Amino acid sequence: MLCEKCGAAISGDDLFEHGGKNYCEDCYIEAATVLKTCDPMAVRAARVTREKTGQQGTEGLLPDQKKIYNYLQKKGKATREQIARELQLEQADLEKHFSVLRHCELVKGLKEGDTIYMTLMDV
Repeated sequence: MLCEKCGAAISGDDLFEHGGKNYCEDCYIEAATVLKTCDPMAVRAARVTREKTGQQGTEGLLPDQKKIYNYLQKKGKATREQIARELQLEQADLEKHFSVLRHCELVKGLKEGDTIYMTLMDV
């Protein structure tokens, strides 16, 4: 059997079912894990962890998360579509990175009219 996401061959104990689809372990974890952008407990956990480790700014972020932060620092604000296109990120990956950046209180959403932008938290 093949993983319905990545196409890897899977069998027996390596087969995971989620939402009626069969996945390898890595794809199952990704499919089953849903980050919530507005999650007060995740914000608190990120704040406590970053304080304990002495992390500030972009310290401890993944490379794509740093790219998003630096892009917004340069541009001021941008839509999700603009960021995804400019940084060549899949929308799903961008959403996951945005959730982490939001939990770290580095980036926020900003609605102007009917358009939602991402911008730095301290703006």
